[in-house]
Amino acid sequence: MKLDLLHEHADRAYPILAALITPRPIAWVTTLHENGKVNAAPFSFFNMIGDDPPMLMFCPGNREDGTPKDTARNCRRTGEFVVNLVDEPLGEVMVRTSASLAEDLSETESEGLATSASSTIATPRIAQAPAALECKLHDIWELGGNRMIIGLVQCVHVRDELFDPVTLRIRAQAYHSIGRMAVPDWYCRTDDQYEMKRPR
Repeated sequence: MKLDLLHEHADRAYPILAALITPRPIAWVTTLHENGKVNAAPFSFFNMIGDDPPMLMFCPGNREDGTPKDTARNCRRTGEFVVNLVDEPLGEVMVRTSASLAEDLSETESEGLATSASSTIATPRIAQAPAALECKLHDIWELGGNRMIIGLVQCVHVRDELFDPVTLRIRAQAYHSIGRMAVPDWYCRTDDQYEMKRPR
């Protein structure tokens, strides 16, 4: 089967690619509205893009009318954001925060999510998240109808039990993030992992 995503099947590009390129990590992004309320929204077009310096990106799509979503507006205005990572116990509340609220309302308040102060930026993090990455905005690229937000990771907060202070590594066997699978409603667990040694 050949699918032409630039012509015949252009209107199916999102569901086709989002079902094939899986599992995708989830960035549960917190930003600050100008009224001081905390916006929280999940994005699965997300990944790290470098470690020297430490950088990541996520891509919030536009609203149906072509205007930027609250997260993109807040990032541009404040120059900062937090990427909160998601494990299975937080999955359902994370999904609920994907609903559209009025821009001056807070998903953390409506869902009863506790927040904690960040160390290097004003935007708070989600207290229950297994890890949170404080980011300063590096750049925003607009590519057609896509918007890529690039952040420089300033600081990482991680649950104590997930970090080995001797090896200075995340304990992979203890960290079970969830991943995004096919749209609209599919996710995966990551508690069934296996190791394959890479050539040295």
